[in-house]
Amino acid sequence: MPFLSTAKDGSVVLRIYVQPKASKPRIIGLYDGLLKIGVASPPVDGKANREVVKFLAKCLRIPKNSIVFKSGLQSRRKILAVTGLTGEEVRRALN
Repeated sequence: MPFLSTAKDGSVVLRIYVQPKASKPRIIGLYDGLLKIGVASPPVDGKANREVVKFLAKCLRIPKNSIVFKSGLQSRRKILAVTGLTGEEVRRALN
């Protein structure tokens, strides 16, 4: 999966594309090689970013602090690092 890889430190790297102001938080599918995630919050004052972390933490069943932004805080294209799970566990949880 091009949107999922493993970093040297063992964390799982997720490349996502965020669609703010969606009807509800959900995984939409693939978009340009990235995992497209819709969130209901607008992209104002970091609300959409917080909702992305909350949604992914719920999907992956991990604490929110296990998900860290590596880049893209002010972009729709974001790179996240997930700790505490293997790449295969993340892949299964997102399917």
